[in-house]
Amino acid sequence: MRDYFIRRLLLIPPTLFGVTLIVFLITRAVPGGPLERALMEMRQLYAASGRSGGMAGQNMALSEEQINQLKAYYGFDKPVLVSYAHWVGNVLTGDLGKSYRYNEPVTAIIRERMPVSIFYGVVTLIITYGVCIPLGVLKALKHRTVIDNATSVLIFVGYAIPGYVLGALLLLFFSARLEWFPMGGFTSFDFVDMSPWEKVKDIIHHAILPLTCYLVGSFAMTTLLMKNHLMDNLAADYVRTAIAKGVPFRDAVIRHALRNSLIPIATTFGQNITLLVSGSFLIETIFDINGFGLLGITSILDRDYPIVMGVILIGSLLLMLGNILSDVLVALIDPRIRFK
Repeated sequence: MRDYFIRRLLLIPPTLFGVTLIVFLITRAVPGGPLERALMEMRQLYAASGRSGGMAGQNMALSEEQINQLKAYYGFDKPVLVSYAHWVGNVLTGDLGKSYRYNEPVTAIIRERMPVSIFYGVVTLIITYGVCIPLGVLKALKHRTVIDNATSVLIFVGYAIPGYVLGALLLLFFSARLEWFPMGGFTSFDFVDMSPWEKVKDIIHHAILPLTCYLVGSFAMTTLLMKNHLMDNLAADYVRTAIAKGVPFRDAVIRHALRNSLIPIATTFGQNITLLVSGSFLIETIFDINGFGLLGITSILDRDYPIVMGVILIGSLLLMLGNILSDVLVALIDPRIRFK
């Protein structure tokens, strides 16, 4: 098993190489890049000021030398593979480049947004698994009772409402009308001047509505996954045999059925690690949260390719590490599994 995980770890660098190379080639091939935008803005600026100039035979606002300077600034003055090799070399030294939009290092921008997304991602995972697993066990043991039916209605009603729609409704009712919660943001404007306890309360006050939107989508899937697999295992022969031999029902559930029912949960746990940074850009937009998800989508729309590459690199790395973590958890839960 050790050799299996070592091989999985050794596959991460070539996989990252392939993913980032494909994305890098796409950023150079799609139209409307930063160079085209800069040229269009300069033409509009010259047209608005009533001036004209440029290369002979073309209505260009910039000279050939100025265009070459722009290409060098955006990194388009070299062949694609040479530019990619240069980017890889910088990444190996911890340099992800400089943002076109913010004119700041990408590492600094990501470092600034990362704590916000990590906070929401960690809290979402803790609440989801801390509530859904016991709730799924309760629903399986109380199948077709009032508790099961009532929780199923609440879960599916919440699941049927998209998170961003629920966020807009919560803001309209609890923030705009009742003024119980702030309209958005991660902290208040005077957060720096608060005491430590006041800072904790302020973060919680701002996080209640966004966390509600993050949680509604994952509750139904995780709860029903836990319930259905636990019911299947409770009906299995090995559980009935254990009970027939005198094992108390509680021990049969906890020691046998529950452990096997956790295998599907462990299989999908690693993929949820990407929630630590990805989040939901729609929810972050509604609540004005400067998180990692919103940074990624805005960088794509703005053709801010250094940030796009940084987001892809971190997201792909977390996804692969999460898959390895899922394999580790499955092996720990089920000793019968041996990876080769």
